[in-house]
Amino acid sequence: MLFLVLLFGGNLSRYTTVSTKIPQELKEKMKELKIKPSKLLRKAIEDEIRRREAERLKEEIERLKSILDKVSIEHVVKSIREDRARK
Repeated sequence: MLFLVLLFGGNLSRYTTVSTKIPQELKEKMKELKIKPSKLLRKAIEDEIRRREAERLKEEIERLKSILDKVSIEHVVKSIREDRARK
């Protein structure tokens, strides 16, 4: 079994270990090609998290778009000016 440590910050107590099983031949190829699995997998996981968060944000924007379309820019500007005047 191949053990990996994911690093998301500077504090050792904040690290966690994630393990995965891969075919032996894949591990041998990684060794042969000098591929560091922890670095590669950490980047792949970070990229996937960013991709999914962006997708979730797009879905939320679409959901809110019909609500936001009902609010005029003039109303937003007026509300901001009123709020600033109160300060």
